[in-house]
Amino acid sequence: MAQGYRDLIVWQKAIKLIVEIYKLSNTLPRAETYGLSSQMRRAAVSIPSNIAEGSRRGTHKEFRYFLLVAFGSGAELETQVEIAKQLYTRREINFETIDLLLDEVMKMLNKMIYSTDYRLLTTN
Repeated sequence: MAQGYRDLIVWQKAIKLIVEIYKLSNTLPRAETYGLSSQMRRAAVSIPSNIAEGSRRGTHKEFRYFLLVAFGSGAELETQVEIAKQLYTRREINFETIDLLLDEVMKMLNKMIYSTDYRLLTTN
């Protein structure tokens, strides 16, 4: 946890994911402004925000908790992106970048959670 959150590749990729989600949400119909667009934006922003907050908490136990929250937000976002795909397949929307980034972020978070679990087991 000595490494600053801005140096974490998972945090950097999550920030890139936010940019892509905002681009996507800007292409959705106006009717989605307070629905799917808003939900996707909130879930995307939650991922790096929780990574950052957890990294500043000071203990592995708290860091793990916030990584789990970030992971949960990622799962929400996966679901919301799938809904957008199902509803708006005819639009000129490229989901490939979002899918790639989201998959990378989720895999990295999963590894970080397991790594933190190991640290908790070996330090107690």
